[in-house]
Amino acid sequence: MGFRKISRDVKLAAIRLHERDLLSLRNILDSCGFSERTWFRILKLWRETGDVVNHRPTLRGRLRALDHEDIDCLLRLIRQNPDYFLDELTHLLATNEFISVHFTTIFRELERANVSYKKLKRIAKERNETL
Repeated sequence: MGFRKISRDVKLAAIRLHERDLLSLRNILDSCGFSERTWFRILKLWRETGDVVNHRPTLRGRLRALDHEDIDCLLRLIRQNPDYFLDELTHLLATNEFISVHFTTIFRELERANVSYKKLKRIAKERNETL
């Protein structure tokens, strides 16, 4: 069976049934739909931590080089002048925000912020019409 999320309540109910000897292990596993491996993992976690849910840190992977304020600054720079090249944005971030990042980092953050070439052209066109 593939990965599926088992709610905390079901895990706790299974632990209580087992600790109070209300049902046999086989009946608990059948009624809850656990495999034996899942059951013993939950039981081990219960005995080690007192909880049936593993509280791992929510952050995974590498930390971002630019935080939200830096990205907002980057977006403001682009709105002011959509004709900036990535190397110019790199220089502006280094001089104004004291952040040294590679231009590919800026490109990825702009992609993540849904800024595309098409949107940049539209911003530039709107700026030209107002002048």
